[in-house]
Amino acid sequence: MSVEQEVVEVLKQLPYSKQEQVLEFVRFLRSREPATPLPRKSLYGLLADTPSISAEDIDEARREMWGNFPREDIA
Repeated sequence: MSVEQEVVEVLKQLPYSKQEQVLEFVRFLRSREPATPLPRKSLYGLLADTPSISAEDIDEARREMWGNFPREDIA
C-alpha cells in the first residue's frame, strides 16, 4: 500500500472535524515548500537582440572621448 493510499484510508476513518484539521495541516506543509524555480534563460538568448559593435565603432568612440586630451588649459 502506498503512502497516499494509507493516508486516504486513515483519513476516511476520522471524524469530519479531524479531516478538516488534516486538510489545514496539508495546506500548511504545501505552503512551506519552495516555489518551483523558473527555468533559466541562456545568456545567448538574453543578448540576441543587442546590436553588434565593431572594432571600428569602439575606435571611433575612443577618438571622440579622448580627442582633446591632454588639454592645455588644465595644469
